[in-house]
Amino acid sequence: MAATILLEVAGQIAFKMGLSRAPEGPVWRKVLASPAIVLGVAAYAVELGMWLGVLSLAPLSIAFPLAALSYCGVLLASRAVLGEPVSNRRWLGASVITLGVALVCLSA
Repeated sequence: MAATILLEVAGQIAFKMGLSRAPEGPVWRKVLASPAIVLGVAAYAVELGMWLGVLSLAPLSIAFPLAALSYCGVLLASRAVLGEPVSNRRWLGASVITLGVALVCLSA
């Protein structure tokens, strides 16, 4: 499960980096010209296979809420890797998500 979350985060960061560094023009041209976006798509492809493995072992009612931790991971990575500003309200939201996931897991 942790690997699927990390791959989700890596894919999102790769997409953002690929689009941010691409030359001006339509989005489709940026997508085709960016190795980072290709890397993001590859991360998503691997994640899909791993996610199917997770679903074969765990109840969806547990696995899917755990996947919400990817939102928190993207918040952390966008701050650490991309240098994006993150407001206190966003940190609070990520904390609430984490608490909600913990409650779901404790109830399992």
